[in-house]
Order: sequence, then C-alpha cells, then structure tokens
Amino acid sequence: MHEYPSLYGEVPMYRHFFIAALCLLCLIPLSAWASADALPEEDQLCLMCHTQEQSLTFKDGEKLSVTVNLLELKQSVHRIIGCSACHDITPEKHPHRSFASKRDYRIASAAICTRCHTSYKTGIHAKLMAKAPRDTVCTDCHGSHSVRRAREMAQGNHYCLTCHGIESQMEFKNGERTSIKMNEALLNQSIHKDLSCTDCHFGFSSEEHPVRVFASKRDYSISLSESCRRCHFDKYTKTMESIHFNTLIKGNLKAPVCTDCHGSHSVASGRKERVSNARKCSQCHEEIYRTYERSVHGGALISEQNGDVPICSDCHKAHDIHDPRTVNFHNEVPNLCGKCHANKKVMSKYGLSTAVVDTYLQDFHGITLKLYQKGGNSKPIAVCTDCHGIHDITKTDAPGTNLIKANLLNRCRKCHPDATANFPDSWISHYQPSLKKAPLVYLVNVAYQLFIPFMVIGLILQILLHIWRYAINK
Repeated sequence: MHEYPSLYGEVPMYRHFFIAALCLLCLIPLSAWASADALPEEDQLCLMCHTQEQSLTFKDGEKLSVTVNLLELKQSVHRIIGCSACHDITPEKHPHRSFASKRDYRIASAAICTRCHTSYKTGIHAKLMAKAPRDTVCTDCHGSHSVRRAREMAQGNHYCLTCHGIESQMEFKNGERTSIKMNEALLNQSIHKDLSCTDCHFGFSSEEHPVRVFASKRDYSISLSESCRRCHFDKYTKTMESIHFNTLIKGNLKAPVCTDCHGSHSVASGRKERVSNARKCSQCHEEIYRTYERSVHGGALISEQNGDVPICSDCHKAHDIHDPRTVNFHNEVPNLCGKCHANKKVMSKYGLSTAVVDTYLQDFHGITLKLYQKGGNSKPIAVCTDCHGIHDITKTDAPGTNLIKANLLNRCRKCHPDATANFPDSWISHYQPSLKKAPLVYLVNVAYQLFIPFMVIGLILQILLHIWRYAINK
C-alpha cells in the first residue's frame, strides 16, 4: 500500500473564528432538518456550510463541488459515523491544503478508506490498488457520501457497472492490455439485455470477485467463450464437430470461438443481421469475402440489402462448419444450391428456373453422382460450383460469360482431356428445350413424341389384324 500525505495541514487561528461565524449564519435554516434526524452536534455544524452550494478549486483550474447531498447521506451506509471520522476535520480544526488536480485529491482521499476497510489487501482490490499511480481508487466505484452496501446494489447490473462503467484496463502476462469498461448502451441493444452479468461471468458476485490471470488476450477470449455453453449447449456441441474447433485443439489459437463471431456484450441476432453476419467472416477470410462482395450474391446483399441471397452460414453452416475441401462437401453442393434455386416462391421474383436441380440430376453427371452416393463411393463429380464458380458466382448472361465458358472448359478437361472449345455447348444448361432454348433438341423431342405413339399404335393395329386374319382363315 502506498503512503499518502495527510489531507490537511495547519491553518492560522483567525480562520477558526471566521468558520465559526459562518456556521452561526447557517444555523437557522438547518436546525429543523438537524433536529429531525438527530445528527451529532459536530456534524450539524459541518453541514451548516456544506449544504450550501460551493466548490474547491485546484491548481490546474479544475473544480470540485464540496456540497453534500443530504438525501444521499441519509441513505448511505456511512450515515452512522461522523464527518470527522473520514475527513479529520472538526469545527475547531478546519485545515486547508491545496492539490494539483482533482485526481490527486481523490487519490489522497481514498487512502482514508483503508483505515476501516482492510479487504483491499486481498482479491481484486489489492490488484487495483497496487498500481502506482493508481488507475482506480475507492471513490471511483463506491462514491463518497453516497456509499451503499454491496448487497443493496447487487440487483441487476448496476452493481457491476459502478466499476465496469468507468475506464479501466486488464493486463495479461505477455504485456497486452484490454479495456474492461462496459458500454451499457450496447448491452441494452443486445439480445442478452435481459440477462445479468453473473449469468455469463460465473463465479462473480457482490461478495466474490476472484482475480484471474491469463497468458494473453487470446487465451482470455477462448476461456470466456466457454461460458456460452451453459445456455447454448446444443450449439456448442455442434462447434465441436466443426473445422474451427478441430483447428483450435490442434494448437492454432487464431481459430474463431463464440465471441469472435457473436461478440460479447453487443450480441446481435444472427438471423436478422445478415450483412453484419457475413462481414464477421471477413475477420479471418478477408480475401474470400472481397470476392464474395463482387459476386451476384454478395452484390445483391450489400448494395440492395437483399435478404433472399445466401450468406456464408447458409452454405457453410454456422456452428458445425465442415471442411469445404473434402469430396463429401463437394458432392453435397447440389443440395445446398437447391435450397434456394428449387424454391418457386423465391425464384419467381427473379425470373429464374426452378428446375435446375432436377435437370442436373437427370443428366449424366447427376445420375453418376447419385449412383456413387448410393454405393458409398466418394468420387468428385462435376457439380454447380465447378461451372458457376464458388464465391465469384456471376450471372450467366453477364459480360463475363466468356470467362464462365473458359472455366467450364477447364473443368471439363479434368475428366475429358480431349474436350474442345465446343464441348461445353453440347450441354443444354438447366432449361427445358424450347424454340428459344435449344430449338433443334426441342423439335427432335416433338418428333419423337409424335413418332413413338404412331409406331406403338401401328404395332398394336398390326397385331390385331394378324389375329383377325388368323381367326377368319381358321
């Protein structure tokens, strides 16, 4: 504990007479209140002056009000002790001492608290008061004349905010520091606004505030995220199956945890805040996010605030994120794309075909993929992303269509090495053939639709005629 000089020095005798005279002038308006509350006579004399509006000026020009609020004092836990117990002042001895600043005065005043309250020697108070110069002193959190019992203030979050509402820092072993000031406005906007601090910060209360030491800021974030599983155990167990968790347990501390994506005190709904939800992924996947921004999906989301387009978590999931480089993930792409592109209600807004999945599954690639999946084989088959791209998806009729065709040809050549530039054109896309889309194929289909029934009817007629002739000749 640091040693602080006495707050008050000696004062000339004539000032005692001046103070006594001033107290007599204030006696009449205060007498009614004093008698009602039966204050000690010495305190009544102090309050004769200190209930009047006045302030103390410091060397740097700062001012501090020395007016005592009687209502706050009456509700204070210190109302049972006299003024002189804390201030070392009596009507006969009222020394004067000047301070450089308001902060210097508060630091010196707080030293008086340690006369009665020795708990500062242990726990979180010891850590706070060991700093020189101290960042936080007693009166910053507990006040001066309005000191209340801790258990009276423990309801809701107000007790915690008496300390965490002011700027203070938490220091880690590696020298890093982080602010532990809580912005109450952000908390009130959070989806967790109805929770109390102790719901998440387990083990902390008005009577208990353990000192926890972490190696680094990142270690602290990872440890803090463990609190989420107490309420969100179903989501937490899903994360244990994700690529992020597997990366974390292998020693990569950069892998994201709950608070990296959802925040801590300013937690928002992931379902509603789709733009901010997508941007959170850019903290680690910045280059991929920039590519997504330029795509037909990202552009509609960011520029038009379109809620129909997919974001990262729609394709990769939110908690049980799997490695997208695996064959199993690759072969699930048609199902992922089909969630939106097979939805007639959504696709009708944009004039897009809803038969994309069906037409894919009916062609060579789709049939082969289904056969492999049924047989338990995992072989890479051409899927949606092989032709349209992954994060850089563009419109098929956009100016960059030639680039799409070039990428498509490269993909075809992985399985068809001899494919020419016209090879991809042999596929009629996801649209049913018509006079506008693949007219030759459409006309052949029409011809078959007419020719095949004619052939079947003719065959049946021929059989009937043979039977009739056989019956006549017999």
